[in-house]
Amino acid sequence: MKTTMKLEGFRELDKALGELPKATGKNVLRKVGRKALEPMRADAEAKAPELTGHLKASVKIGTKLTSRQARQHRRMFKNDKASVELFMGPNDPAAIPQEFGWENGKAQPFMRPAWDAGKNDLLDNIKRELGDEIDKAAKRLAKKQAKAAKG
Repeated sequence: MKTTMKLEGFRELDKALGELPKATGKNVLRKVGRKALEPMRADAEAKAPELTGHLKASVKIGTKLTSRQARQHRRMFKNDKASVELFMGPNDPAAIPQEFGWENGKAQPFMRPAWDAGKNDLLDNIKRELGDEIDKAAKRLAKKQAKAAKG
């Protein structure tokens, strides 16, 4: 399935982000990514089937993958030089058969419905939050530099 999107306003945000120190820029991107993914994470958690309670609790947002996931990710994106990557999903082996079904069990998808419901708002959330966070980071940096010059 192919999806096409038109992004507007991100060129200006990228330029403003480039004016921040690299570490500050990465922190801003992580913070914005977590905020933008949170509604989708909460929706996936709410839609996860009740098993032992571990599946719902395992739906997280983070920067780390399991070693198996990391190997697969490196193969898929070995030439990608993304500055920040966040991942959202369950860290429970039971998630795969629940999502897709198995020989003796019917699929009970919860991640795909959460993605379908939240994908359109995701970029809007990033765009809205990114401008605000860049402004806040720039103000904090200016205040820190003024204090250092004074002191």
